[in-house]
Amino acid sequence: MMNAPYASDPKDARGRRVLEEESAFRSCFQRDRDRIIHSSAFRRLKHKTQVFVEHEGDYYRTRLTHSIEVAQVARTISGALGLNQEITEAVALAHDLGHTPFGHTGEDALDLLMQPFGGFDHNAQAVKIVTSLERHYAEFDGLNLTWECLEGIAKHNGPVLGAIPYALEAYNELHDLELHSHASAEAQVAALADDIAYNNHDLQDGLRAGLFTDQDIAQLPMIDAAFAAVDEAYPALDANRRRHEALRRVFGVMVADVIDTSRALLEDCGASKVQDIRDFGAPVIAFSPAVLEQLDVIRKFLFSRMYRAPSVMEKRAQVTRVVETLFPLFMERVDLLPGAWENDIKQLPDETDVARKVSDYIAGMTDRFALTEFERLTGEKLPL
Repeated sequence: MMNAPYASDPKDARGRRVLEEESAFRSCFQRDRDRIIHSSAFRRLKHKTQVFVEHEGDYYRTRLTHSIEVAQVARTISGALGLNQEITEAVALAHDLGHTPFGHTGEDALDLLMQPFGGFDHNAQAVKIVTSLERHYAEFDGLNLTWECLEGIAKHNGPVLGAIPYALEAYNELHDLELHSHASAEAQVAALADDIAYNNHDLQDGLRAGLFTDQDIAQLPMIDAAFAAVDEAYPALDANRRRHEALRRVFGVMVADVIDTSRALLEDCGASKVQDIRDFGAPVIAFSPAVLEQLDVIRKFLFSRMYRAPSVMEKRAQVTRVVETLFPLFMERVDLLPGAWENDIKQLPDETDVARKVSDYIAGMTDRFALTEFERLTGEKLPL
């Protein structure tokens, strides 16, 4: 399928902050994707969890498997809409790079600790990682991604209005990402693919963990019709295959709905170039109101039965203690940090700069490393 006129075109890309010679056989957006895949931060996602703590089971999603699933969904939607699949995939793969250990629990704890120093935001942290904290290249810090990729990472969820997170503001002053506007259609696809992926796999992971049953979710909108269709087509199917067949149908409904709804929105908005998408003033990639209403019911179910389940809340309390212990400990004892981090911190002028550096270090930890450091520094082993 030929790309639409409002698709991001590598030939028209705004370039990188540090000028580089172009590749003879890869587009600039392919190079963005490849640099993200080869980054240290991307590899660490394999030991960062979504909901469960990393060691609880091999079958639960990690940030890495989630990011791969998001990228797959995003490429499918992007291709169906005539958008650029390479930049879509790059943004999708990078969207969770800034997450702390222990999922949103770790982020909430670190954000609270960082409130006196500007707070913590995982999207802003992802930008900081790809523009500064990755340090492997000879000519620049970060990955030196294209403007389009950085824009997508920064604002795939929409314009950044009001108070801008300090990590994002610091880079934006050097390289204006036009935070007041919407991102490209490709970045918006990555955001919706994220919603599709986590709604689908959180249902699967919650079932595997025994937090609810097939019967429980079969009462939910969209899922009820999926189970009914499977039962009609395969009346003697075993429970595991029945569940899989039903949830893959739910997955398909979400993907198809985004494609159909977004195709109509893109046609109605009258965009003839990618900048028209940014300037349109509203998202052009979306669920239909009917499916959005159904997903709201599913999300509320997951919130009460999974994210706030007693067993999950018990683990949340324990891993919150890990972050709450490590942050003040490193603030008081920078000598406990690795040599390069300690040396950098000793040169910082004030407490805010020190706190932000400590935050970078903790945010980069995997679940297992954070638990290991907690045990090493406190002598206490948590009963996780």
